[in-house]
Amino acid sequence: MPARVIEDPLAVEFTFSDASRFTLPLSHLPCPELVTEMAAALAAQAHPNGGIDSPSTARHYRTALGQLARFLDRTGFSGGAAELTRARLVEFWLGTRPTWERLSRALLRTLDAQTGVLRPEVRDYLPGQALQRARRHRKKPHEPYSDGEWTRLRDCCTEITRTALAGHRAAVIAGQAGQDPALDGWSEGNLLWLLLHRGPVSQPAAAGYAGCTSWKAGKLGGVTGAARALFPTVEVALAYRLLLGMTTGIVPDGLDELDLTDIEWAGDSTVLLDYIKGRSGPESLTLPKPAVAVLRRWLEHSALLRQFAPEPERSKLWLSYFSGAGDTPVLAPSFHRLTVQRWVRQHQLASDDGKPLRIHKHRIRTTFENRRDKSRWTGRTTIDPNHTAQVEGDNYLSRLTPAQQDALDAVIEDAQADLVRKARTPLVLTSDDIQAAAAALPEQVAGLELTETVIAELVGGQRDVFTGACGDQLAGLHGPAGQPCPARPWVCLLCPLAVFAPRHAANLLRLKAFFAREFRQMPAAQFMAVFGRYADRLDQDILPRFSPAVLAAAASQVSDRDDELPLRPEETTA
Repeated sequence: MPARVIEDPLAVEFTFSDASRFTLPLSHLPCPELVTEMAAALAAQAHPNGGIDSPSTARHYRTALGQLARFLDRTGFSGGAAELTRARLVEFWLGTRPTWERLSRALLRTLDAQTGVLRPEVRDYLPGQALQRARRHRKKPHEPYSDGEWTRLRDCCTEITRTALAGHRAAVIAGQAGQDPALDGWSEGNLLWLLLHRGPVSQPAAAGYAGCTSWKAGKLGGVTGAARALFPTVEVALAYRLLLGMTTGIVPDGLDELDLTDIEWAGDSTVLLDYIKGRSGPESLTLPKPAVAVLRRWLEHSALLRQFAPEPERSKLWLSYFSGAGDTPVLAPSFHRLTVQRWVRQHQLASDDGKPLRIHKHRIRTTFENRRDKSRWTGRTTIDPNHTAQVEGDNYLSRLTPAQQDALDAVIEDAQADLVRKARTPLVLTSDDIQAAAAALPEQVAGLELTETVIAELVGGQRDVFTGACGDQLAGLHGPAGQPCPARPWVCLLCPLAVFAPRHAANLLRLKAFFAREFRQMPAAQFMAVFGRYADRLDQDILPRFSPAVLAAAASQVSDRDDELPLRPEETTA
């Protein structure tokens, strides 16, 4: 069952698609008869039957139900859903936000589909057009943080976590060296011993255990100060949370809802992190080394506090000590906007204009994507496979610095020039007669601006490489300009500087046999991605232009073995 209703006290227990459980209390809401009926509709909205698949979404539905129940309670309504009128619902919807109207309509429709309890006038009105016009989605893309803002935020989080972890380690050592305060008296070391063995306790409880007054306990060393040194606080947990977001680029809701079960260690330095992306569902990411270091430090820092956390908070990744929480000072913090603003003011983080830095978790993700190293780009048109190219262009790639824009323009120009070069017909000399070939070659290479000396060397064989003859090995088309070309033999098949003559036919056929061996060993999609365009150029544009006699003579020299080609060890097919 994805969800069930708990009657006493009234609540709905959800089981989400990631196997996590969440209980949503409803007993505090007014209009108990209506809320009890709507609880069943709320349970029916659980995934996969409805859209509730995370605690935050469940809370949104509860807020909509609470808004409706409180409004009806203020009007004196105390009945069930059967007594609702269209006029009363319209009055509520006209005075509330579009989100609460949409969700409350959905709950009422679900309730009526289950029980048919609503009046006909209400039932007929529910599928109609919403009264409140929904806000348009944000069109302006998130602007990434500047280099200065990003650096200040990262350095601040790093300093907070480093200092807090060092203090935690020192407090653990001091606590291990202390004694039981009930036997050895009250001291700072003995207080840390007590917290180390019994977890975070209130000052009166610690004083009572040690047999001294609460005043004496506070004078000789407050419990709160010792606990803040020994356990991570909300402020420290937020710094770790921001650092993990800055080093992974994971969506904010995915990071906030992480559990220990979502972390899979593959060795000492590789972590596969599973998380839930609200728009698309389960996702996974192999963490980069900086993120692994942040996660490792946090797990060490929170391990002691986790031992004293109640279920189900114990499995939550983010835990913190909060002295103002009364008898349960261990909690899974929700990093609300006010908490973040207070944290910024406390650490005096400023933006480039001198005002307090506005921390927006989606801007952190945008900045991560904007700063991502593109050196290992694999040809994908989008960063995130769940995004269209337009979405990424509008929200992640359109806010560029002038330097980034110049670099992007240079990449586009190089790519366009490369496409033009690859579109040219390959230069194939069909005759062994040097004089005839030399006479035909200038017309074919007019765009390459080759001198007569170079043409003579191309025809005469002085510029031969394995696959053909090269117009200029130092041109820098496939490597640094001025350095010998590092391209593999098959790359010459698409190079505009390559010239193919009958004397190269044997090597071309050896390359064709190599492609055939690779095709038998590789999946078709992988082969097409790696060798497809080269094999097509060889079969369609180059070999057919040689005479059958030339190809037959060359075929007798091919034995279909890897040692016929200059291959690296990892490229062999044996």
